[in-house]
Amino acid sequence: MEAYLAASEWIDFDHPRVKERADALAQGSTGIGDTVRRCFEFVRDEIRHSWDYRQNPVTCRASDVLAHGTGYCYAKSHLLAALLRANGIPAGLCYQRLAVGTEGPPFCLHGLNAVWLPEHGWYRIDARGNKEGVDARFTPPVERLAFPVLAREERDLPEIWAEPLGVIVAALTGHATVEDVAAHLPDIDLLPRP
Repeated sequence: MEAYLAASEWIDFDHPRVKERADALAQGSTGIGDTVRRCFEFVRDEIRHSWDYRQNPVTCRASDVLAHGTGYCYAKSHLLAALLRANGIPAGLCYQRLAVGTEGPPFCLHGLNAVWLPEHGWYRIDARGNKEGVDARFTPPVERLAFPVLAREERDLPEIWAEPLGVIVAALTGHATVEDVAAHLPDIDLLPRP
């Protein structure tokens, strides 16, 4: 579990502002589940999704997401992982491959989190931000993610990563505006289904 509790370049919970926010969210908590819910709802509801609000700058590092109050789903997942890890709760990064439009192509990755809950094991949560047609919630053991996997080429990727994928970091650090990121959303090649 050490990797899912570690600070890093992108999940920098050792940054004073991230640590301060994590401490504030945990204050008065009734337990791990309550702390996870508070951190999840803060990122989901208080950090704006960059594309929904067309809000710059493009962020990647958890401390930058917090400082600017905005991030794509990937960046928001970095902040949520940082807040959870700062509170000693193992957290990782997960991805879905989803159609950009109704059924695709094109496809892109969508970023979310997995958190270790002692009574349930790994549990996925999606702090992307709710809007019409998106209603993600913290309701363990039932997952309430932002998007279902529907089209044939869409996937719930099973891995739980301790660090963001390189294509995610490249997309967020290699483009200057939210529009540039939207024009170059990250994707990966998948093995065909049997």
